[in-house]
Amino acid sequence: MSDFENPYQSPETPIIPEAAQNTGVSLSVTMLQYLSETSPWLRFIGILGYIGSGMMAIGGIIGAIVMLAASELAGGFETFPAWILPFVYIPLGALMFFPAHFTYNFGKKLRDYKFSNSTEDLEMAFKNNKSFWKFYGIICIIYLSLIPLMFVAAIVGGIVAMFSGF
Repeated sequence: MSDFENPYQSPETPIIPEAAQNTGVSLSVTMLQYLSETSPWLRFIGILGYIGSGMMAIGGIIGAIVMLAASELAGGFETFPAWILPFVYIPLGALMFFPAHFTYNFGKKLRDYKFSNSTEDLEMAFKNNKSFWKFYGIICIIYLSLIPLMFVAAIVGGIVAMFSGF
């Protein structure tokens, strides 16, 4: 083929429409004030999330130790399988870490933007906000998909209990 362009080739368009590339939209004073007032609360909630996450993980470990010690003191009688606690509370504590992290970073980057007026800080703030809501959206999808399974498990457990004479 030659170096000539194909006159019948379809035109190429940019991936991002030109209207959305750089519109020059700036934040109003009111928007900046709202973001500035929101930043400390986001950081506060993020720190509380970190604390709650750590306490849940530590609580799972301590709860398992206490349950094991109580079952030993009661002569090996175990009303609740204590080994389950770390497998529930520690992963839930780790799961709680992520929304706390995204919330704290959202507030931190908003504060950084307030002082630096850097577009990158504002973009990172909203990136953390997006990650926070995406995370919770995925958790909601998982939760909603587990609800029917729990109904089936409850029905099967009830039928098994009914026929086994409990």
